[in-house]
Amino acid sequence: MNSRRLFLKKSGLLTLSLIISKTWGAKNFYVAHQNANLSNSPFQLPELPYAYDALEPFIDKETMQIHYTKHHQSYVNKLNDTSSTNIDYQSSDEVKCTHIDKFTSPVIRNNLGGHYNHSLFWTLLKSNPEKKDNSPSGKILKGIIASFGSYENFKTEFAKNALSQFGSGWCWLILTSEAQLKITTTPNQDNPLMKLEGVQGKPLLALDVWEHAYYLKYQNKRAEYIENWWNVVNWDEVNTRYSNISTR
Repeated sequence: MNSRRLFLKKSGLLTLSLIISKTWGAKNFYVAHQNANLSNSPFQLPELPYAYDALEPFIDKETMQIHYTKHHQSYVNKLNDTSSTNIDYQSSDEVKCTHIDKFTSPVIRNNLGGHYNHSLFWTLLKSNPEKKDNSPSGKILKGIIASFGSYENFKTEFAKNALSQFGSGWCWLILTSEAQLKITTTPNQDNPLMKLEGVQGKPLLALDVWEHAYYLKYQNKRAEYIENWWNVVNWDEVNTRYSNISTR
């Protein structure tokens, strides 16, 4: 009886897969199957909140597509391919980063940082097709003025730090545990959440200064990339992060 039930179950699944393959196409069925498996992975590529060309002319479509589907996807894949017994998969990626000192594998450090940094980076960008003036307002602007004297002073200081980061890395505006706004940089895929050398704090604003973030459009002109990046900063998101963190 059990063998008969198993045979009928397998036959039913096979028939269903054949029907789907004929009506939907074998390729799409395979993709759906792969996506179903990916949905069970601890780490997943977040949905990009805009089209690849939404940030033009400041960040080009090809760079965005490669950056997102190749570089970020690679961090996710490597994390899921790395077995570990000391990652709390139920915690947020932010919490995981704060405990990076517990992970002995550099693969986890590099790829967890890359995944968190990029997941945040995408949300801190927004479309500006009409090239309107893009500047902060509200609570974050008051905080910037209190800490740096003016928004222009802040931009100058942030750009100077981003330009001085040798090689690959990130530039950040963070809120420290003393509730102070500070600008800092990190190498490679490290971030200020990690208990490593440098200033630590909660990231509010992030700028990717790896060459893959800008080289197709700007080549070696990092300063031009930074100057144009200000046009697509999502200050609403920065303000929300600042308000939420500072009131905890």
